[in-house]
Amino acid sequence: MARSKRLMTKEASTEIEYETGGGVWQFPVDQPLGLDSGGELAPLEVAYKTYGKLNADRSNAVFICHALTGDQHVASTHPVTDKPGWWTRVVGPGLPLDPTRYFIICSNVLGGCMGTTGPASINPATGEVWGLNFPVITIGDMVRAQAMLVKALGIETLFAVVGTSMGGMQVLQWAADYPERMFSAICVAAAARHSAQNIAFHEVGRAAIMADPDWREGAYDRAGVRPEKGLAVARMAAHITYLSETALQRKFGRELQRDGLSWGFNADFQVESYLRHQGASFVDRFDANSYLYITRALDYFDLADSYGGVLAEAFIKARAVRFCVLSFSSDWLYPTAESRDVVRALNAAGCRASFAEITTDKGHDAIFLDEPALDSALRGFLAAAAERRGLA
Repeated sequence: MARSKRLMTKEASTEIEYETGGGVWQFPVDQPLGLDSGGELAPLEVAYKTYGKLNADRSNAVFICHALTGDQHVASTHPVTDKPGWWTRVVGPGLPLDPTRYFIICSNVLGGCMGTTGPASINPATGEVWGLNFPVITIGDMVRAQAMLVKALGIETLFAVVGTSMGGMQVLQWAADYPERMFSAICVAAAARHSAQNIAFHEVGRAAIMADPDWREGAYDRAGVRPEKGLAVARMAAHITYLSETALQRKFGRELQRDGLSWGFNADFQVESYLRHQGASFVDRFDANSYLYITRALDYFDLADSYGGVLAEAFIKARAVRFCVLSFSSDWLYPTAESRDVVRALNAAGCRASFAEITTDKGHDAIFLDEPALDSALRGFLAAAAERRGLA
């Protein structure tokens, strides 16, 4: 299951060897996943990847939580697109999350479509794809499944739980539900609840999918079709929220795709062509029903709701956890004000929290782009936490 991988670090010319592994962990029927909506889900499968080696006392494990359209291939070639992992600029030898130092785990979320149980999986009761018969899930359910995987891997306490965007929400849920099983937490460009604006954008995306004739009320697998057009439009609408107006203007402006206007409805402008490409490439690697379920889980997320509407109460038991909260100045999907709300709640609960707003005009997408300030913040926090943990 594990294989050796050799990479060149950015800081040295010598080769460093580390282990990569993973697979699909299958939980038996007698280990069901309890769901926030009521009932249980069994059997459960969780697809995951690991990078690096677990040290002797199992104290160097880092769990990475991925965003809405991410998956477990955080630092390895994606098997469908053949593209590099989604966070290779942060995870790798010589980088902030170094697999020669940490044992890094990333799993596909519950409801996903890259091997973890979701609406595209087979319902064992019927022998057919779950489709819309799959139960509605929450961020809490996703984290519960992750905690089951970590325990199955024999890890009692994670050195760090790290997440961006939707993954950052999972980090906050981890802190509320399993504070005793984590030493530190890094939440990047996220919020403690989904805003009305974000719910609205998700509804547009879901409506596009469900309006596609090939959606077939969620039973498109049975019909041998896929709602590709609707899913592509959903991706296009969502992708706009990942960029800032400044970034769009700098990258595309009003530049035309070709000489002259078409005087029709082809992609005259480069920004139109870009969005169409984003939509078309997305349908190759993502399942439409998974998109419905995961966006719904995001919409339902409101961490304070289970604590009488007081966010600080969610973190009362997490006082021993060291937190790092990061935001981007031009991010209008999860603006800095929402990160500040999280930090204020952590402080009110008596938690140790560091916070930084990173000045950038790249919007929410700064998570994945070259942003030295983000690298520095991650590297600095992890180094301090590792020293405290005795990993330095």
